[in-house]
Amino acid sequence: MARRPAPPSSSPRAQPTPSPTKKGAKPRAQAATTSSRRASSASRGAAPRVDVREWASGIRLSAFSVIMLSLVVLGAWVLVPTLGTFIDQRQKIAALEASVKVSEDQIEALVAERERWNDPAYIATQARERLYYVKPGEVVYLVDNDLDPAALPREQDPVSESLVETPTDWMPQLLRTVVSTGLSETAAVAP
Repeated sequence: MARRPAPPSSSPRAQPTPSPTKKGAKPRAQAATTSSRRASSASRGAAPRVDVREWASGIRLSAFSVIMLSLVVLGAWVLVPTLGTFIDQRQKIAALEASVKVSEDQIEALVAERERWNDPAYIATQARERLYYVKPGEVVYLVDNDLDPAALPREQDPVSESLVETPTDWMPQLLRTVVSTGLSETAAVAP
């Protein structure tokens, strides 16, 4: 069984050296095989192949390199969960700081409200507006139905005694009624 020749390599170390046994026969045979390999690789349209074993044998690892690589892997294994926890805690801290800021704003608003209620003029104004209190001797006029007459709702037509079938569909009419009721201004005063 004949050995298969190794594929050409791009490394300068792998170039065959001619043997001095037969002067004319060996170099011609090597030139013929090299040219046939080039022709076959060119006909395939592929790049010259690189021997992986040769490439892997070129990598040299020293004990120092192995120790440093293992330290980098160990450091990454230790720091990645810690980094995730750190980021999570920073997000929680930011959320709590925002919550504290909102609470401080609410406290400031409540303190300002309390200071306003300590003012007797503010208390009198609120009593007049909310509870309709008046001082002795004052006359208060309450205006009822102060809306524009066009904005007032129409009076309901009298209800007929007989049943009449309408020629329209009731569903669009119901929808129009609900929409117009929701959008109209009412003259009723809220208690």
